[in-house]
Amino acid sequence: MRHKIGRWIIPAIGGLAFIYLLVPIAYIFIYSFNDAGRTNLEWRGFTWGNWLNPCGAPAVCQALGNSLQIGVVATVIATALGTCVALGLVRYKFRFRNVSDLLIILPLATPEVVLGAALLAQFLNLGWELGFTTIVISHVVFCMAFVIVTVRARVSALDPTLEEAAADLYANPRTTFWKVTFPLLLPGIIAAALLSFAMSFDDFIITNFNSGNYETFPKFIYVAATRGIPAQANVIGSAMFILALLVVVIGQVLSYRKRRAVEKAQ
Repeated sequence: MRHKIGRWIIPAIGGLAFIYLLVPIAYIFIYSFNDAGRTNLEWRGFTWGNWLNPCGAPAVCQALGNSLQIGVVATVIATALGTCVALGLVRYKFRFRNVSDLLIILPLATPEVVLGAALLAQFLNLGWELGFTTIVISHVVFCMAFVIVTVRARVSALDPTLEEAAADLYANPRTTFWKVTFPLLLPGIIAAALLSFAMSFDDFIITNFNSGNYETFPKFIYVAATRGIPAQANVIGSAMFILALLVVVIGQVLSYRKRRAVEKAQ
């Protein structure tokens, strides 16, 4: 009897926790079809108008475009720098290597309020105007740590004999990197880039400290929440969730097919 209860109680608790996590997302999706007036706090009726005109709310699409632009630029820079740092930490021995590990962990362990205030103080001391550039630099600072941790795990798992075999076949270091090392690192780099983009696009605290009058999508949501988030913001949020879900599903399907192909080949 105890064994039967144990078999059902863990899936039941997991299912309840999963439902609890999806309730806010379900609320956003449902209210994206709300025929809202000045506020989107009460259900007033079903309509497709919000999905047909997602830019109907003032400045919502401009804020979205700003966040996408910042996310892409910060992701490219953080991914390139983080990949180089991860390779250097794993493949080379140098002085103060342990100190470097500590400095990489610090942005992950530091509260965003502290990191945002510290970056703001530096920008003000340098006399920089707060805006797009300061936001990108701030996002690169904390996104690069996630990239390093992710890519470093991938580099550590690589088989060094593959690169040695390429060298035995008279491949120079540059050819070995682009033909052997980089393709093996690519899944980890892509995962790190996606994580970096999600962190950058979603960030509010550090952005709020270092953005000045430059508005991003999280800042737009925060300001709009005082008067009821417009239904168009719910449309954009729902569309991005669906897009992210599709990316995950497609990735899982491709991984399953690749695994099946390998099993058949063996």
